[in-house]
Amino acid sequence: MSSLVIAGAQWGDEGKGKIVDVLTAKAEVVARYQGGHNAGHTVVADGKQYILHLVPSGILHKGTLSIIGNGTVVEPSALIKELDELKAEGIEVTSENLLLSKGAHLIMPYHIALEVASEKKRGKAKIGTTGRGIGPAYVDKAMRIGLKVGDLQHPDIFRQKLKGALDYCNEILKKVCEMECFTVDAVYDEFMGYAERLNPYIGDASIAVNQALDEGKNVLFEGAQGALLDIDHGTYPFVTSSSSIAGGVCTGLGVGPTRIGKVIGIVKAYSTRVGSGPFPTELEEEVGKRMQERGAEFGATTGRPRRCGWIDAVALRHAMRINGMGAVAFTKIDVLSGLDELKICTAYEFRGEKITEFPSSAAELEECKPIYGTIMPGWLETTKGAT
Repeated sequence: MSSLVIAGAQWGDEGKGKIVDVLTAKAEVVARYQGGHNAGHTVVADGKQYILHLVPSGILHKGTLSIIGNGTVVEPSALIKELDELKAEGIEVTSENLLLSKGAHLIMPYHIALEVASEKKRGKAKIGTTGRGIGPAYVDKAMRIGLKVGDLQHPDIFRQKLKGALDYCNEILKKVCEMECFTVDAVYDEFMGYAERLNPYIGDASIAVNQALDEGKNVLFEGAQGALLDIDHGTYPFVTSSSSIAGGVCTGLGVGPTRIGKVIGIVKAYSTRVGSGPFPTELEEEVGKRMQERGAEFGATTGRPRRCGWIDAVALRHAMRINGMGAVAFTKIDVLSGLDELKICTAYEFRGEKITEFPSSAAELEECKPIYGTIMPGWLETTKGAT
């Protein structure tokens, strides 16, 4: 294996957690490189179902080091809750099997307030975020007023940076959002409590990953969301706030591009999307509802229903190119059992013309109509156990 990237090739929810769990048997390090606790991986191990949000799937395997990289954003109470849930299930989490990057940015309570207020003000034009403060945390990171996990280890520095951030964010909350402001003392006290719990896990993710690669260990890079939600290459603005493609490994973990081996794309046998945004192959009639029900298409983190449709080869070609995917893992094909016919979108119709490349504009994609160049017969038999 050496180093391997697992990346979603659609709008997320492709079943990456399942594939990571299978491959983790050969991995010595599993590292998460972007996103926050808006993501969710559902994994079944030893007959038990686990829903992971921030902690990499490698935590379920003894002897595997799980790393939360600097490209992620971390809401401390959510991470602590996840650690407590793992402990309740008998999964031991120590500094030996979990490393939290000191460079990861913190999601603060005012980030959550700002995101909820922003979505409310957008009205019908809302993005469809989870309201968990992910976007505003990345905004503060770009504005250079964010607080990092490593700041928790230095109370004086944390307090100083918190005051600077609140001087700015409170003005927005008060004047633009007409909401109550946060006080330095209250937020400081809350986060110092988190610091006590998280301090044993804090370390340098870049050093840990590169050292593992130097020693010839098998390293698995675990992405969240999918290629079409990438901040640069997805259906902007209906995207996530980080680089969810394979290139995010480099910035999100401090690993050089020459150290990345193969990239495997995870592809669901049909398409799903959560939240707002263009979705050319969406099915709103009976077949789409059937996919939703049979595939249990409800968010692992939020429980939100996923919009369903036929597989989109135009979008997949785009995802494979920008990720450099050398192979794909096909998931949930059993959901399609019992359908009379299956359709594959191979091109779009845009303003009377046939196009075969994925539009760079969400506004253009909204106008695209799917062209089903492949229609194949379905099957009635179960696919369980098929090879």
